[in-house]
Amino acid sequence: MLIWLVELSHHIQFFNLFRYITFRAGAALFTSAFIVFMFGPRMIASLRIRQGKGQPIRADGPQTHFKKAGTPTMGGLMILAGIVVSSLLWADLSNVYVVSTLLVTLGFGAIGFYDDYLKVTKQSDKGFSGKARLGIEFLIAGTAVYFMMRTATAYAPNGSIIGTSIAFPFFKDFFVNLGMFFVLFGGFVIVGAGNAVNLTDGLDGLAIVPVMIASASFGVIAYLAGNAVFSNYLQINFVPGTGELAVIMGAVIGAGLGFLWFNAPPAAIFMGDTGSLALGGMIGTVAVATKHEIVMAIIGGLFVMETLSVIIQVFWFKRTGKRVFLMAPIHHHFEKLGWTESQVVIRFWIIAVGLAMLGLATLKLR
Repeated sequence: MLIWLVELSHHIQFFNLFRYITFRAGAALFTSAFIVFMFGPRMIASLRIRQGKGQPIRADGPQTHFKKAGTPTMGGLMILAGIVVSSLLWADLSNVYVVSTLLVTLGFGAIGFYDDYLKVTKQSDKGFSGKARLGIEFLIAGTAVYFMMRTATAYAPNGSIIGTSIAFPFFKDFFVNLGMFFVLFGGFVIVGAGNAVNLTDGLDGLAIVPVMIASASFGVIAYLAGNAVFSNYLQINFVPGTGELAVIMGAVIGAGLGFLWFNAPPAAIFMGDTGSLALGGMIGTVAVATKHEIVMAIIGGLFVMETLSVIIQVFWFKRTGKRVFLMAPIHHHFEKLGWTESQVVIRFWIIAVGLAMLGLATLKLR
């Protein structure tokens, strides 16, 4: 919204700053952090009153989690408020990638909110029907991918292939053109990312810091992929317009920092599905927009690990009646082994940083 102030730069040189993505990304970061810091306490107090018993605690979970009973959930509302308001102020709302990313974020956030609402009102860890939830997620994600694909096809200098293709890291010009099936692939990436972050959100601070790390990484990737000079130097795919997504990624980091202030152990509020689904879907959307879907599996490797642990656990239990892990997702396995919650969280943060550095290193290995 405020990008229109660039027009005033002809009269006042200061407003030329609004032309630069880096300036607006930084401004979005501080704006979203300010919003969460300012309104967070009020929202927590309101949610605590409305929810009563707070988020239900899994009966089969680690014993240390029962002391968290009564902690309110839906903290994702704080995060989304910071991100959306900040993005509306600082991002270019005429940009298809910005609109698509916000569409997925709000859509997935609404699904997560409904899921949290059902859990709180029924005082059960069973929320929204899994099949219905996935179906709606795919519809939202597929719609966003379609419009981003059309935009990339129309404006990418590589021709029509870039919009409908999977790009591979380490290779300069290696693409697999999926045609219209790219909508299904992109939708799968976004839905998978949303649910992977959702599975990771099980301990105080466990999900939000890796989300911020991934957002910072994709903020860099978006800025580089949307810049003709930098993308040509690094020999990555130039996707005009995606640089604007760095502004949204800045907003995520700011909102995440604000939320972490309240979510640090012992958490005053939980993110809930409202936040985890929305943030995961957002990161997946940026990965699809910038043609770094495979790199996302590296940068978000912690989320992949958590998801695989659940898949392996369920598959093996159904086949043999035995468990591979003491409890899934895998962060609970380590708790059962005797790690304290803070040990699990901090060590997983370290893993997330290492994977992000590895993912960013692929930008130069072409």
